[in-house]
Amino acid sequence: MSDKVNVLLIGGGGREHALAAKLHHSPRLGDLWVTHPENPGLSRLGHPVDVPVSIREIYRLQQFCEKKQIGLVVIGPEEPLAEGYADKLAAPGRVVFGPTQAGAQIEADKAWAKQLMRAASVPTAEGRVFTDAEAARLFIESRVHDDDAIARLFSKAEGIREPARRRLAIDALVRIGTALNAKQGYANADVTIIRDIGLIKTVGGDLDPILTEARAVARSWDAPRPDLPVIKAAGLAKGKGVIVPATLREAMDAIEQIMVRKAFGDAGRQLVVEERLEGVEVSVLAITDGRNILVLPPCQDHKRLRDNDQGPNTGGMGAFCPSRSLDDATMAIVESEILVPTLDAIRREDIDYRGVLYAGIMLTPAGPKVLEFNCRFGDPECQPLMTRLKSDLIELLLATGQGKLDQINVEWDERAACCVVIAAEGYPEKPKTDVVIEGLDAAMHVPNVTVYHAGTKRDLDSQIVTAGGRVLGVTALGDGLKQARERAYEAVNKIKFPGMQFRRDIGA
Repeated sequence: MSDKVNVLLIGGGGREHALAAKLHHSPRLGDLWVTHPENPGLSRLGHPVDVPVSIREIYRLQQFCEKKQIGLVVIGPEEPLAEGYADKLAAPGRVVFGPTQAGAQIEADKAWAKQLMRAASVPTAEGRVFTDAEAARLFIESRVHDDDAIARLFSKAEGIREPARRRLAIDALVRIGTALNAKQGYANADVTIIRDIGLIKTVGGDLDPILTEARAVARSWDAPRPDLPVIKAAGLAKGKGVIVPATLREAMDAIEQIMVRKAFGDAGRQLVVEERLEGVEVSVLAITDGRNILVLPPCQDHKRLRDNDQGPNTGGMGAFCPSRSLDDATMAIVESEILVPTLDAIRREDIDYRGVLYAGIMLTPAGPKVLEFNCRFGDPECQPLMTRLKSDLIELLLATGQGKLDQINVEWDERAACCVVIAAEGYPEKPKTDVVIEGLDAAMHVPNVTVYHAGTKRDLDSQIVTAGGRVLGVTALGDGLKQARERAYEAVNKIKFPGMQFRRDIGA
């Protein structure tokens, strides 16, 4: 391969902007081509790919790589990896950074990943996989019999043989109780359902047995319970398919949302229900060439939308690096008991895994346990990692793809990095787009700050506007995390647009 390398970067978010910025600093970079030039950050750094980017027309991208003499393909997001882009774009003289479709199952199929971890004795949360929504509901209900009202309800429901009729009656009772506890009217049709199915026996027109039980059941349905399991869509859901319910109602709604209403599409064909782990969550990313492992500095991500880990799960509202929660001894355990056994298990499946192996880990009192694996750089973990990386990224990615990772020395900036994500109004449900963003130039002039573009674009007047949920990743370096976060928030406070959301406790 010649000294200069033409690079194709696939993906268009903040992670890809961070990768592009680091690729741009490499003395080995020839031409950089980007698949998402609508991102203003990427458009400044690379040339636009002028063919469709779709697995159905992958031959067009193959021809593009040949025509432009692409020597390195870097695949950022999980979707193209799960669709098999790495398999299709690999060629003699061309290195692809990112696992094959088979390897990407580690993220794209949580049920498969759970089986892999069990086979390799990798410490992880206990869990079960469901393909039927009612079976998942029954499993969760079986765990809450310590509540008297719930225990009475399920005892009464045991005589109803048909699962659909049983569920119809329970839902009707909960609706009645919810209305009564809110001092609102209930639907007579729900009373008819309960009577006809025989969930609660009544004499004549006496409704008191139904109404009394309904009030009690609805209170239990909404009572906080710290012992409820975590509910996950088994497939790819862009970081939003994990729900940690606080109440039985939230747990049932999660099953309905994922498996019945298909809020995450095909990702919800299977459901993983697993025990809730307690502790500090950290992100440990490693780069592997299939045999060698390079463990990157540990990061800490913030998934919830609002301060103090409140609100819905998101793709990530901020991250910092390095994490203070992992000491050297714990990191050694993560490497020897999680990363190495997982990679060995992947090899036993005859998968040549080359790329990022990202472990989301909970530091429990019993030791580190895997929450889930990802097959790519995290977003926003990638932003502080790339900001701290001092080595040549092209050299690192080429060595990974060529199976020569053991020949590379990687240097990191000793300073800490903190990334604060700014999201659009309505995120994560319905983010508001086409809102003009002000103050970007001022933010980028704060010392040691980089503003990575994620969900942005230019409008017809060349103004930068919102174009997605997570809009910007404001990332700063500092002599310690305190200074890094102070600089990041100084820059964040210079950016203005209506409805902007961000957490104020990243790295606190």
